[in-house]
Amino acid sequence: MNEETFYATIRELGARYRKRDLSPVEVTHALLARIERLDPVLHAFVTLTADRALADARAAEEALGRGDGRALLGIPVAHKDIYLTRSIRTTGGSALLADWIPENDATCVRRWREAGTVLLGKLMTHEFAFGIQLPGHRFPPARNPWNLDHIPGGSSSGSGAALAAGLVSGATGSDTGGSIRGPAAFCGVVGLKPTYGRVSRAGVLALSWTLDHAGPMARTVEDCAYLLQAMAGHDPADPASSRAPVDDYLAPLARDIRGVRIGVPRAYFFEGIDPEIERAFEVAIETLRRLGAEVRDVQIPSLHATHSFLLILMAEAFAYHERDIRHHPELYGDVLRERILTGALVTAAEYTQAQRIRAQICREAAGVLREVDVLVTPTTLKPATPFTLAQDPEFGFPKSNMPPFNLTGLPTLALPCGFSSSGLPLSLQLAGRPFEEGAVLRVGHAYEQATTWHTRRPPL
Repeated sequence: MNEETFYATIRELGARYRKRDLSPVEVTHALLARIERLDPVLHAFVTLTADRALADARAAEEALGRGDGRALLGIPVAHKDIYLTRSIRTTGGSALLADWIPENDATCVRRWREAGTVLLGKLMTHEFAFGIQLPGHRFPPARNPWNLDHIPGGSSSGSGAALAAGLVSGATGSDTGGSIRGPAAFCGVVGLKPTYGRVSRAGVLALSWTLDHAGPMARTVEDCAYLLQAMAGHDPADPASSRAPVDDYLAPLARDIRGVRIGVPRAYFFEGIDPEIERAFEVAIETLRRLGAEVRDVQIPSLHATHSFLLILMAEAFAYHERDIRHHPELYGDVLRERILTGALVTAAEYTQAQRIRAQICREAAGVLREVDVLVTPTTLKPATPFTLAQDPEFGFPKSNMPPFNLTGLPTLALPCGFSSSGLPLSLQLAGRPFEEGAVLRVGHAYEQATTWHTRRPPL
């Protein structure tokens, strides 16, 4: 099977299945062989489910023979290893859960299964979606297919790496402060953090209840739209799940973006930016203008207080892990244990004030989004970090451009917009009004179709 098939879009795979010039079973066999060859170096997978994948593929092939029209039928996917999978090991990237076999599927896992996807396995995550794995950890960290010496981003690290390497067509991620968008940016793929409450988190291990989002990752904007369509919708098992109607996320992709109003909030999002990322961003903005969008600068003054995000995250993470970390601290990695215990020091007054600041940021963002349709920023301030720095306890990670959209809960998309001089992917971040994922996807798709960044492949 040639390389083109491994990087085929969901639409392309579905068309070939229905023309009978390719079958889900053939694709699954080929992907299992590719994973067997590449993953010993990439470490994208925690658990490979070969038997389950082949059973799913055979079931999809039979359904296609009956004329079943489900868009995701036979599409190969894998899940971040904080998504519960019935009868399949779910580790959370931690020794604490190293041998846990859940009895139920996460809602997103069930919905993709019911859509006819082929489950290839479980993907590496930072420990409990928060702590990077240092040397000697129970689980080795996933590596960036563009340069194995650099991190793939976190915490959905295996999802980003597997997509970039052509091992899966779709993957789940979770995003508390950028854990879908960061790996998408560093691995040169696409990731969508939907509106808070749009996609169920039931059966997804929590990090921070008021910041956590579940969402899809893929190689194109259209593929993310297909995957979101099958994930979205109310779920009574998630207390934060919204009853807002689910839109058709594919229909807006057919429309151009002439007249779309784009706002660029330059304060906060460009502080300390790498010059190559800034240049790529400005070129991307000119592309959006050329496509007919109206672009102007906007202001969200309270973003200077985005550090309040960390108080919320740390306090809620400690609340979630308190019992286990008291009884089994030795089963937590050094980085994660220190981070979680720091959350015990956050006072009620600090947490309350952080939520008040958050409310102000939400009000200001909502006001700006009454004047423009979409906000556009660089996804990250720097390209992917080398492991030698990321694993240095003294290293201070750059300020992140992603937490503002967890604080606000706005739908936010990351997609490729260039490459650094050293060959590392660069990324564009688009955010829209609550539950207007279609508008964000429309702008992202238009930009993607006008460029070729998403067609590049790592030198595996």
